[in-house]
Amino acid sequence: MIPAELIQRARREGRAALDERSGKALLAAYGIAVPRGALVAGAGEAKTSLDGVRPPYVVKVVSPDILHKSDVGGVRVGLKSADEVAEAIVAMMQQPVIANSRIDGFLVEEMAPPGQEMVIGGLRDPDFGPLVMVGLGGIFVEVLADVAFRICPITALDAEEMLSELKGAALLEGEYGVSGYYFCVPVMIGAGGVEKIIDINLSAADKKAFEESLGHVKDIVQAMNRVLGVS
Repeated sequence: MIPAELIQRARREGRAALDERSGKALLAAYGIAVPRGALVAGAGEAKTSLDGVRPPYVVKVVSPDILHKSDVGGVRVGLKSADEVAEAIVAMMQQPVIANSRIDGFLVEEMAPPGQEMVIGGLRDPDFGPLVMVGLGGIFVEVLADVAFRICPITALDAEEMLSELKGAALLEGEYGVSGYYFCVPVMIGAGGVEKIIDINLSAADKKAFEESLGHVKDIVQAMNRVLGVS
């Protein structure tokens, strides 16, 4: 499915956000590396649908009614076999919120190696125009709200200052060393630098507008893949 179709399908279904599988399909369509995985309907299918997906596994519920999966018991990590995946799915289905939600399936993926997660994004503010954001990722986004914003366009110096403003800046220094602390800068510049401002959201009026909003996504892809060591 091409990127524009992913967005159009979500809009037809009345969704305000892509589900995780569709979001990763969108990223993969533009060359951004994502974990290998499979969407399974239930526990029985998990035992026969993981060819080419290597353990350890992570399992996540996929539902239009559930945005924060870990809050409702919809995430299990470190699973070593297809049998453990099946058991995790059975246990998830017994969680009250999941049991009473619409379920599209369960996303089973290879676990990424440990490291510090980061979030980089953007939005178009009605008063200030395009903004770029960076912060600590994973659970820290919701728990600590440790993020920094700048009005676009930004320079490399702006990006470095944003990173230094984070409350968790010391975590980045400890993880990557002083020089590696700015590994996010190329991606931030790709998203919000001079003449490279993008606005990826579900409000794109049509296929043409959506594709135009991604005019510089290749720059972001190249920067991200350099960080990830993906050719």
